[in-house]
Parts: sequence; C-alpha cells; structure tokens
Amino acid sequence: MFVKVNSCTNIGLDCELVEVECDVAPREQWAFVIVGLTDTAIQEARERVRLAIKNSGLEFSRHRAIVNLAPADLRKEGPDYDLAIAVSVLQSTDQINANIEDSLFIGELALNGDTRYVSGILPVAAFAKEKGFKKIYLPKENALEATLISGVEIYPVENLSQLVLHLNNIQLISPLDNSTSLLNAAPIYDFDMVNVQGQEQAKRALEIAASGGHNILLSGPPGSGKTLLARTLPSIMPGMDEEEILEVTKIYSVAGLLPKDKPIISSRPFRSPHHTASGVALVGGGRIPRPGEITLAHRGILFLDEFPEFPRIVLENLRQPLEDGIISVSRAEGNVSFPARFTLVASQNPCPCGYFGDSEKRCVCSPGQILKYQKKISGPILDRIDLHVEVPRIKFDKMTAAGNNESSEKIRGRVRAGRERQARRFKELKIKTNAEMRPAEIKDFCALDSRSLDLLRSAMSQLHLSGRSFHRVLKLSRTIADLAGAENIETAHLAEALQFRPK
Repeated sequence: MFVKVNSCTNIGLDCELVEVECDVAPREQWAFVIVGLTDTAIQEARERVRLAIKNSGLEFSRHRAIVNLAPADLRKEGPDYDLAIAVSVLQSTDQINANIEDSLFIGELALNGDTRYVSGILPVAAFAKEKGFKKIYLPKENALEATLISGVEIYPVENLSQLVLHLNNIQLISPLDNSTSLLNAAPIYDFDMVNVQGQEQAKRALEIAASGGHNILLSGPPGSGKTLLARTLPSIMPGMDEEEILEVTKIYSVAGLLPKDKPIISSRPFRSPHHTASGVALVGGGRIPRPGEITLAHRGILFLDEFPEFPRIVLENLRQPLEDGIISVSRAEGNVSFPARFTLVASQNPCPCGYFGDSEKRCVCSPGQILKYQKKISGPILDRIDLHVEVPRIKFDKMTAAGNNESSEKIRGRVRAGRERQARRFKELKIKTNAEMRPAEIKDFCALDSRSLDLLRSAMSQLHLSGRSFHRVLKLSRTIADLAGAENIETAHLAEALQFRPK
C-alpha cells in the first residue's frame, strides 16, 4: 500500500518540504530500499529503522519496502528522517491507521526505538506554521525548543511504540503548551563596566558603538585593557527583542549549539574566534553550507583579538557582511545566504612588540617591521570600521583609585534610550540601528547645518576621507546626537565623530 508522510530539511536557515513516500509489498525475503538523492546517514537508516520497528514490538518482515524522499533532485543528509520513514513503513503495513496529512515528523531513532535529539528544530517549527501544518511529532529533547513558535501543536515523542499507540488513538501523547516564558529570560553578563579602571575615551567609544551598532577598533600596548573592554561591551548593549531572540536562536539551532536544558539564546552573542581560524570557519561553508562565526555573532558582537594576526585573505571575507549585513555562500550544492548583522570589535597592538608610541617602554621594532605589521590590515577593511580608538597604558594611580566608575546598568540605560529613538525613526523601515542606514536614509535623517558642513568639508580634505568614510561619519554623528537626546546633528556631535577617524 502506498502512503505519504511529511518531513522537511534545513537549507541554510530555511526549510524545504520533504515527502517520505513508501510502498510495501509482501515478499518471502525482507528488502528495504531508500531512494531520493540521499547521503550515507540516510542509507544507514534502513538498519536503524528496521531494528527500531522490531525492538518496539512491531512487525517488519517478509516485506519489500521502497521509500522515496521527494523531491528527488534535492540533496538530503543526516538522520532526521528516521521517524518519518518508520511511520511511513508502519502505515504501509497497516500497523498505523491515522490521518496524518496535517502532521510533520522529524527525528532520529535509536536501535531500541527511542528518539534522539536533532539540530535545526526551531526553523522546522516556523516552517510548519508557515505551511499550515497543525502538528509536529519530534524527539522529546527537542520539544521545548519547538514551543517557541506558537500556532502549532508540539508532540514530544520518547520512542516509536509510544508514537504508534498515540496515532492509533490507544494512549495519547499530551501536546506541550507554547512557551513565552523562555522569551522573557533575563540576559546574564559576566563583566561590568564598574570594574574597568580608567580608559574613559574607550568607554565613551564603546557606548557609542553599542547605541548605533558601529564597528570599533581598539589599539594599544599589551595589558592596557583592550580585551577586557571588548568583553564588557555586551553588558551595556540593550537586550534583544522577541524577533531578534527567535532570529538568533534559529541560527544556533541549525548550528547545533543550543543548550538542551534551555534551548534559547536570550543574551546577545559574543563570538571570539582565534586568529588561526580559516575563512570557512569565519564566514561559514562546507559541502552543504553551515553558519560561520560571523553568522553566530548576528545581532551581537564579533571580537577579533590580535586583528593583524588573522590571515589577510581571511579578513577580506568580512567586506560583504560589514557592508550588507549578510553573507552569501556559494557551493556546488547551491547558494545560501546567512544573516550577519554584527558589531565588529577588533583589537591590535601598534607594532609586533606592542610598544610603539608607548610612554614608558621603548619599542624595539624597526620602521620596516612596524610598516609591514600595520599593512596586514587592508585599507578597505579599516574604512569599514567607524571608531578607531587608542587605548593607552593605565597609570598606577588610576589602577588603584577608589571606584567611581559608572556601572554597565547605568550606561545601558543611556544606550537603550538612544536605541529607542532609532526605533521610532526607523519604524517604517527594515533597519534597527543607525549603522544600518543606507544613502537614502542618511540623506533623510543626517542633515547638517552650514557650520557643520564647513567642518565636514575641511575634514574631508585634511583626513582624505573616502565616500564610505563620509557616510560613516554622518551615521556616527547621528548616534552621538541620539545619545545626547538631540533632534538634529550639531557641530559638537560631528566634531566628536571625526575624532574617531584614523589619523
């Protein structure tokens, strides 16, 4: 008897419907064939499914079963189809009698019939809602994650025999309630600005970066606090809204990085890849493309410590995402676009030894070594960084001074107010921060008076600013004005923005 069971596959952060078709005919000797452009893991499902059915007290012998995963031209991989294949076989052999047209099945099976955790469930739940499926049957370990999407009934399945009893209306599985409490989880911060001594200019730059989503480069000698400042930045950024939480959680779900006990990312991501990371690790890829570090940092922070130590060819991969907020990965299997709207925080020493320009320790590098070191980062990459900040050595008196520092909570209040002004400004647009403005929005929201125009004209000539730098200065000025609660950009806001351009 021919039957069809619905499942799906992840392609990037989206899903495609996969129809698991099965036809079973009596035969003296057992045979099981799976077709449909499958990988090794799916071919091995023949043994997993057969033994799972047998060890669940069900019958699958003396039959010839052919399973087709349609569409046949779409590459499928992984063990996610085990549950759907098992249900299709059991329904074809009349061991399941149920109407499952409105249901989606996904999950891996153990040899004893138990279900196992799979990755990418949140996009599956969103896909099911979009396509009008009313029920999802999935492993119990994945159920909590799926409840983040409302409008679909989530059935947690412990094992195959339990699912068969439910579908035959003998012993029903209770669907889980959709969970909104997870979306309200408060973010947790490991660092606080109150513990950062000195570096007032760098703190101010971080506040501006957090408010407008601007990229920042911290430069200074070893031990001046660059890494500590970068790791403290998440604590002054406003919490993510529901849309951002679901967006980021979907990325981590596909990457298989969600914690099983609390399958949600409620804090802004902070990714810090080592300088030996490859281009694929940074931007994503593989035979079937998977998210890289820049996508895992979406709506959060990508911290590149020892910036010049990254291979130049790896850093050049950042050009498109820094400009467009997406990364397009092309492979033989197809093209996939991943979101990559992150704040870049980079840190570097001024020279190989780290002490060029230091007031207390002499630099031992030759001029040629210094020039070669500084040229490791290309001009186009530096041009895409809005704030260039010197982080000098901290004096002893400041290190031991009585704590008068502002807390992250207080700074976060100002940043949140600035973000709220941006949200009101961009409520009719598909952008969230000033850093995302395009030339049309810059023209509408970054008007300058005659005095400010004269200052910018002079700066363009003296600092040799490019067209991109011109726009980035205006966006930075808009953020500074927002932090000051000003309706229009004033000369003081523009002057402060110009101070953060490289000299």
